Amino acid sequence: MLRSTLATLLVLAAVPALAQPKADPDWPCAQRKVSTLGPGAVWTGPDPTPALAEWGNDTDAALLAQKIASRRLPLEEVDGLLDAFAGKLDKAEKDTRLTRVFAGVFEVLNGERDKVVAGIGRYARGQKVMAERIRDEAGRISEVKTAPDVPDTKELTELESRFNWDKRIFQERSQSLTYVCEVPTLLEQRLGAIAKKIQARL
Repeated sequence: MLRSTLATLLVLAAVPALAQPKADPDWPCAQRKVSTLGPGAVWTGPDPTPALAEWGNDTDAALLAQKIASRRLPLEEVDGLLDAFAGKLDKAEKDTRLTRVFAGVFEVLNGERDKVVAGIGRYARGQKVMAERIRDEAGRISEVKTAPDVPDTKELTELESRFNWDKRIFQERSQSLTYVCEVPTLLEQRLGAIAKKIQARL
């Protein structure tokens, strides 16, 4: 009985590990890849499904959503804009229209995030191609230097020049990638912060 129970527990313990999705080999960031977000990740207010379909038809809500979604606008200024919008609403329409504002912010920021995530994947694939080219160039330089006959100085100079240039570009792109990888997280944080501000006014 004990052996059977232990076997069952071991199987159950292994299930979450087996259920984990495979890591994307093209994803270069330390942060886990989440391809797209759902509203439930940041929103605990009214069901946003109708608002996601309607927000673009509510001119005032759409304009506000686009304005506060913009990363150019400091988060500290979002409160005043939400208060001004909510202050003009009747009690009966407040939840509906504020939820539309959230829906607009969600679609704008999530759409921007989707593009960044796709761009990171393309960027990483480009880096992989460049890394292979640099390895090939290093191998060719080694072949020329160790050839039994006298190395072709011109060819060697050209190979080394190309190798050094490609290596420099690769390193610069790798450093840039560190910053680019932070963008999806920053967008998620902004979305979550705005969602909380809207929910506080429902």
